[in-house]
Amino acid sequence: MPESTPRLETQPSDQGLRAVPRGEWTAAQLTAGRGWRTVSAALAQARSAAAWDLRALDGLDHLGALALWNHWGRQWPAQLELHPEQRTLLERVAAHPPAEPAGRRGTLAQRIDRLGLGVVQTAAQVRDFVTLMGQLLLDFLRLLGAPRWGPWRDFSGHLYRIGAQALPITALVGFLIGVVLAYLMSQVLRQFGAEIFIVNILGLALIRELGPLLGAVLIAGRSGSAITAQIGVMRVTEELDAMRVLGIPAGFRLVLPRALALAIAMPLIAVWTTLAALVGGMLAADITLGITPSYFLEMLPKVVRVSNLWLACAKSVVFGVSIALIGCHYGLRVKPNTESLGQGTTASVVASITAVILIDALFAVLFKKVGM
Repeated sequence: MPESTPRLETQPSDQGLRAVPRGEWTAAQLTAGRGWRTVSAALAQARSAAAWDLRALDGLDHLGALALWNHWGRQWPAQLELHPEQRTLLERVAAHPPAEPAGRRGTLAQRIDRLGLGVVQTAAQVRDFVTLMGQLLLDFLRLLGAPRWGPWRDFSGHLYRIGAQALPITALVGFLIGVVLAYLMSQVLRQFGAEIFIVNILGLALIRELGPLLGAVLIAGRSGSAITAQIGVMRVTEELDAMRVLGIPAGFRLVLPRALALAIAMPLIAVWTTLAALVGGMLAADITLGITPSYFLEMLPKVVRVSNLWLACAKSVVFGVSIALIGCHYGLRVKPNTESLGQGTTASVVASITAVILIDALFAVLFKKVGM
């Protein structure tokens, strides 16, 4: 074993077990190979040592001193022999030890404090979100009063990025979902001789529910995260502060064009995704059940009312505005550091997808008699 390798020797003495560290207790040696694991095992065996002699050490830095100090229970041992420079280093570690991680449960008072802090933070988020909704309404009324001065260039750019560029991925996912649903339902319907009802099931499920929902979930993950990241980067680079200094309203220039773009793009994306899913379902039904696409297209308007399509488009508008508001909300809450930017983007995607599912469930309950 090299002389520089950190190790710990124990020697019996009149006062009990005597621990003598040897080698270099430095970050370079402790983190190399099995150095830290060896030292930890040796310290565990020397837990009963009452006397310590550090004079045989070839080197000691902050990490080695911290390992010893934590092993001693953050207090000086009963007997300690060391050099003056070693004492200085240990005193510095003792004066400024790293904070101990808080327990997962903690005391009752700490848990009550954490609960209260969580409630206050949640209430602040709800307040900020409601404020953002009100500001969006005021900005929309302002746009109606003076449409010439609207942020139309920003609106067209967001409409292209959110809508047109999302068409390939939404079509692919919709097509595959239609194929999977048709294949699964064909296995069940064939057992009961009800193959023709695949048109009813596919048409109603895709037009009313799955088409808008799939499109909204994809847009929430694709565009909702992009909105949060864009505004969050503006916070990190202090562009939002510059806009405030110049008197440029962030809601009118940042939130309004994104909300309008998503409100217009989402119904179109929902219809596009539904069409792709229906095409996939028709092909799978033709292959598995022998139901031709011409029969499928002939029966579809007879078994699925057009009111289902209007309901799907209406809730897609709500999906789009919700995704835009949530993305902007978390983007504006980003702090000027990269860690907060990553956390905000993740929270935005999760909140957007959750909101889409909740809104879809609410529409399903409120409009259960529409188109049925």
